Amino acid sequence: MASALKNLSSYDENNLPSAAQYVFGIVVSEWNAPITHALYEGCVETLTKHGALEENIHTVQVPGSFELPTGAKILASSRRFDAIVCIGCVIKGETKHDEYISHAVATGLTGLSITTGLPIIFGMLTPNTEEQAKERAGGKYGNKGVEAAVTAIRMAALRKELSMPAKTIGFR
Repeated sequence: MASALKNLSSYDENNLPSAAQYVFGIVVSEWNAPITHALYEGCVETLTKHGALEENIHTVQVPGSFELPTGAKILASSRRFDAIVCIGCVIKGETKHDEYISHAVATGLTGLSITTGLPIIFGMLTPNTEEQAKERAGGKYGNKGVEAAVTAIRMAALRKELSMPAKTIGFR
């Protein structure tokens, strides 16, 4: 669904599990810093609002969105995290550069998530203009960082729930 049709910060708080038991990694792109830092703030505020301990939120910065998959891979290889959120912003320019970067990041993060079994959350904006980016980083369409945090909490809980051994009664 297009963010113009849904506020990125809207979710059912009663339907979200506690984040208290989880450890989160966040990879933030330094490129378009005013946007990515606003997304980051929304993400961290949402995680802590739902019980994540500050000491269980670990952040690394990478130069640009293209480096998000590598940053996520470095965090994932530590095996300390229940979910990793990747935050970036690629604004369309005069060339197709944005398409190559966006495709590479999406493909890289998807592949990493599938191969590791670790939820790697795509918290990257791909707007046409800086104004559209601002509208999705705390503006009229909410904050994609909030949406990414909610997704991380839900996916961490799903992973934990489905990786627990089945309960049995009696002998197997």
